[in-house]
Amino acid sequence: MPRPRPRPPRAVLTALVLLACTAACAAPPAPPRPDDVVRAAQLRLTDACLTRQGLTPPRPGAAPPPEREALRVSDALFGAGRAELSLTLATGHEIRAHTDGCLAAAHRRLYGDERAWFRASAVVNNLKAEAAHRGTDLASVRRTHRAEVADWERMRVRALRRAETLLDRPSGR
Repeated sequence: MPRPRPRPPRAVLTALVLLACTAACAAPPAPPRPDDVVRAAQLRLTDACLTRQGLTPPRPGAAPPPEREALRVSDALFGAGRAELSLTLATGHEIRAHTDGCLAAAHRRLYGDERAWFRASAVVNNLKAEAAHRGTDLASVRRTHRAEVADWERMRVRALRRAETLLDRPSGR
C-alpha cells in the first residue's frame, strides 16, 4: 500500500494561493484598442437606429429572421436603392456606399463629414492593393495619398473621442 504524501504546511498553501492571486490580479486588463472602441460605439448606434425602426439588430449565432425581415434589416442598416457615394480606386475598382442607412448615420455621428470619411477610408484601406497594382512600395503610395491619410487619421481621432463619450453614457444617446 502506497504511503500518503505529506501535506505541505498551511502557511505554504496560503502563500501559494496569495502568490497566484497576486500574479493574476497584478496585471490590469489591457485597455481596449481604439478600433474596438469605435466599433463598439458604431454597434451601439446602429442597434439603437434599428430598434427605433422596430427591427431586431442582427447577432452572430442568432437564428436568421425570415427573408422579408432580413431584407428590411439590411435596407435599414446599409441603405436602400442606388448608392449615393462612389469612388473609383487607382486599381480600377469602384466602391459605393449609401448615405441613408443606420450605418451611414453612425458614421456621420462618429466621423463627422460622411463623404470625406468615405473617400479617405476607401483610399487608406486600399493602399496595399494600389501598391501591388502599381508594382511599387507601400511607402511611395502612402506619400502619394498623404492628404487622404491625414484626413483619415484626423477623422479617426474624432471618432475615438466621440465613441468614448458615447460609450460612457448608459443610453448611448
